[in-house]
Amino acid sequence: MPNIKSAIKRVNVTEKKTAANKMKKSEMRTVLKKAKASIASGEGSAEAFKTAQITLDKAASKGHISKNAASRTKSRLAKAANAAK
Repeated sequence: MPNIKSAIKRVNVTEKKTAANKMKKSEMRTVLKKAKASIASGEGSAEAFKTAQITLDKAASKGHISKNAASRTKSRLAKAANAAK
């Protein structure tokens, strides 16, 4: 544990940010998992696909994932959705 006041603050801020980032990334993964499941089952796939796209775009804009990763994932979801139709 650091002794300097500013270092103590940095540790606290980093812990808070890490927890928030983990929560957002977990939420994103959950939405993707639900979208994949709904595409596979064929029920409500358009709605789930739209939600997944929005979630990926937000995650990319906030820096949780890269823009290319978001684009790649959306492309794969779209491909799966079109194949399921």
